[in-house]
Amino acid sequence: MVVGAGVVGLTAAIRLREAGHAVRVVAREVGEATTSAVAAALWYPYRALPHEAVTRWAGVGYRVLAGLAEVPGSGVAIRWGTEVFRDPPAGDPWWRAAVPVLERAAPPALPPGRAGGFRLPVPVADMAVHLPWLAARLADLGGEVERRAVGDLDAELRGADVVVDCAGLGARDLAADPSVTPVRGQVAVLGQVGLAEWLLDQADPAALAYVVPRTRDIVCGGTAQEGAEDLVVDPGTAADVLARCRALVPALRDARVLAHRVGLRPARPAVRLEAQDRPGGRIVHCYGHGGAGVTLSWGCAADVAALVG
Repeated sequence: MVVGAGVVGLTAAIRLREAGHAVRVVAREVGEATTSAVAAALWYPYRALPHEAVTRWAGVGYRVLAGLAEVPGSGVAIRWGTEVFRDPPAGDPWWRAAVPVLERAAPPALPPGRAGGFRLPVPVADMAVHLPWLAARLADLGGEVERRAVGDLDAELRGADVVVDCAGLGARDLAADPSVTPVRGQVAVLGQVGLAEWLLDQADPAALAYVVPRTRDIVCGGTAQEGAEDLVVDPGTAADVLARCRALVPALRDARVLAHRVGLRPARPAVRLEAQDRPGGRIVHCYGHGGAGVTLSWGCAADVAALVG
């Protein structure tokens, strides 16, 4: 049994079903109600540790998602883009080994006030398409999804040999883990204006600027409010997000605002991926992916399948 129907839970369930296990996903929230549905879903190992394991998981994720970009209807595409910096970066990013291509960018190819950047092609998933695709893939494999709340992981072992905990922020209570912290992200979704490349600026860690185009729309963010749990859209924050993104990408000034959305990233000092043997069976914990759920999901799913055995 897998607890959680976000991208981490669904990919784990798919890998388990492919390995021949009977799989049932149980979740209080599915589809559009999950945190995964809000994600810009740009491949990038954001707010996830430790570096060595995250680089390995992210590398697997890159390869799997790049393969899915060739699958019609998956909602995944490879898009070039640039991470920009106010000062030229001294070296490669710590996750360099996870990507096949990484180039340097410099003025005048950068927005005003930015002196350096990394330019690379990465997978981007349109979660409005990709989440249903994952659910359909699981169903095709014979997996089931049950919508209900889970209150006790040990109690679920009465009906399953193994419980896989992919509950995201919910693991704070289910696994009695106070180190799981919400990091509030607010984004704006704009209509497409012919934009093809993404742009990322993390100069202010609490007030991010990222522009991620998809086929039909563009996700603009964002925020990283540690410990905040309010899911209500804040109008002032919305105005700030739009101002930052339009300053970086002037073409967005004429883009129509389609929606504002809020999600809570499940952050932790380190991703927890480990097996815990209990009197009733085995619990495999897989949570704490921060803002990198899509990026790390397939790599973590492979490790989950190995731990389940």
